[in-house]
Amino acid sequence: MKKLLVILCWPGLLLAQAPTPCALLIKNGKIIDGSGNSWYRGNLVIDNGKIVSIFRAAANSNEEKKWQPTRVIDAQDKIIAPGFIDVHTHIEGDEKRDPEAKSFIYDGVTTCVTGNCGLSQVDVNHYYNFIDSLQLSINVTMLIGHNDIRRAVMGRANRDATDQEQLQMEQLVEKAMRDGAVGLSTGLIYIPGTFSKTPEIIGLAKKAAAFGGVYATHMRDEGDSVTQAIEEALTIGREASIPVQLSHFKLSGQQNWGRSKTTIAMVEQARAQGMDVTIDQYPYTASSTSINTLIPDEILADGQDSIRARLKRPEVRNYVTEAIQKRLKKRGLKHVSYAVVASFGPDSTYNGKSIEAINLQLGNKHRVKEEANVVMDIVSRGGASAVFHGMGEEDVTRIMRYPFNMIASDAGIRVFNAGVPHPRGYGTNARVLGRYVREKKVMELEEAIRRMTSLPAQKFQLVDRGLLQPGMAADIVIFDEQKVIDLSSFEKPHAYSIGFEYVIVNGKITVDQQKHNGTRAGKVLYGPGKLKS
Repeated sequence: MKKLLVILCWPGLLLAQAPTPCALLIKNGKIIDGSGNSWYRGNLVIDNGKIVSIFRAAANSNEEKKWQPTRVIDAQDKIIAPGFIDVHTHIEGDEKRDPEAKSFIYDGVTTCVTGNCGLSQVDVNHYYNFIDSLQLSINVTMLIGHNDIRRAVMGRANRDATDQEQLQMEQLVEKAMRDGAVGLSTGLIYIPGTFSKTPEIIGLAKKAAAFGGVYATHMRDEGDSVTQAIEEALTIGREASIPVQLSHFKLSGQQNWGRSKTTIAMVEQARAQGMDVTIDQYPYTASSTSINTLIPDEILADGQDSIRARLKRPEVRNYVTEAIQKRLKKRGLKHVSYAVVASFGPDSTYNGKSIEAINLQLGNKHRVKEEANVVMDIVSRGGASAVFHGMGEEDVTRIMRYPFNMIASDAGIRVFNAGVPHPRGYGTNARVLGRYVREKKVMELEEAIRRMTSLPAQKFQLVDRGLLQPGMAADIVIFDEQKVIDLSSFEKPHAYSIGFEYVIVNGKITVDQQKHNGTRAGKVLYGPGKLKS
């Protein structure tokens, strides 16, 4: 009888030892898991869009024999890391122009948080349905933008909200959170957000907080009044009991260089007092936004027709000219040379040139008054995106050393050869890894990866992203730490980063041996309000 039992059990033992089918085996890599811990040599097994096994590479290991992969990638001692999460992007409107999102994918980004700076789609559910139907190469989640909420209720009015309007805005935020937004964003230098006062934002932030959201803010000022702007953001966080994210943390204007010692100390103090406040940064000494920011806020109220009509009045033009002259004096500049047009639809010959250079191109006198007229003409004709040179490298480096600082591009999906945009849209992560980690040694590689992966995933509650662990989504990058670098520059921005040999999104190989293969496996990542509804 005992012999019979042995015979019956033996086939079962054979079945238990049979290799398990899986989609992908990545072997012989240096795994940096996103936690900040040191790398180790190991292998990963991926199936059904998830990481199902991670095991250390060893000469006597039999673990690899347990799997029967459809595809094997030999990482050859290159870095295997979680896909990067860019917490500050503006992809709305670019999705159809390049659904493959190559400018992000070639920079190692597998997830984008959009809707920043108070600018988003108001109907989050509609936007997510659009993303689902289009299907990008990257994952997408979004913040609900205060500017668009306010515009939907109040237009571009320069006044306080009535009680009824405040209620309407709060209801829109609540709906957005239930539909899966990850939080509320503000852009308090932009119309109409700049017309709002702190209590209005606190009311909206409380609605986002009720659904587990964060408050991400392009603060009211990043130059002369930056400390007051930080304090306002912290006040909103305290009053609304909501985590705070200070967007693209920087010091603008030569007169403010060195003040990062003070601004970082403010963040550190708030954290010591128990606030969940973090920052993000792009690794450049120039910013990029609308040329309209050179015009005083009150001139930009209401619609384009109103702006155009105001700018025709001599007293308004004198007022704008004086404002521009004062700004230049503070910066220690004689001309508007620091503002460079990135994209101006009515006249592409402006692209890539400073306001000073455009003024001379037009044959005008080399004076600030004429340069101010050029700015007003551009704004009257619909505005333009621009690059603004005005930050110090010392501040950029000091801010980058701060441990609760995420790497973020503040960019949309770039369309190759369209305009002369800021290079951050192509090279943000590769620049950090190549220049600030490898060359300047500002931080260790493992720390840089943590800032790009688990830190943003934790902050924005992307619960299955940002770490290499069994059960997590298989968003993965494989790159050569000795070769990864950004090629995009201010003069020639249209160049993809190099060094990322493989990019995997939801278990699907998207960049294969440094070539995007057309795969579009990205999906919507919903916020906690949707998941709990």
